[in-house]
Parts: sequence; C-alpha cells; structure tokens
Amino acid sequence: METVYKYALVVLLLVVLFNLGQALYFMMTDRDGSSRRTAWALTRRIGLSVLLILMVILGIWMGWLHPHGVNG
Repeated sequence: METVYKYALVVLLLVVLFNLGQALYFMMTDRDGSSRRTAWALTRRIGLSVLLILMVILGIWMGWLHPHGVNG
C-alpha cells in the first residue's frame, strides 16, 4: 500500500506541474485577453496542490510516509 501511495503522490505532483506549464502556455498564446484558460489552469493547480498537501498529511498520519529531519 505504501508504494502505491507514493506513486500516487508522484503522479499528482506531475499533474500539478503539467497544469502550471499549461497555464504558462495559455498565458503566452492567448493575446486577446478574453480567454479564461490561464485562470482555469491555475485554479486547477491550486486545487490539486491542496489535495497533494492533504495526501501528504494523511500519509504521515497513517504511517505510510516517514518524514525525517535535515540531519535525519
């Protein structure tokens, strides 16, 4: 279960980065200003980032993830 959970976190992180890149692309290509694609991509990124943080918290709480200190 721990390995599947870690892979799910990595995939979710990649989706967050994809949405960030998508927002950058839309910002650079949509010159008319009437398109809301950039805002929608950034909104998805924020929602997915919150989900990612909650999944990390859940993983630590359930014992599937083991945080360590800098000198750990």
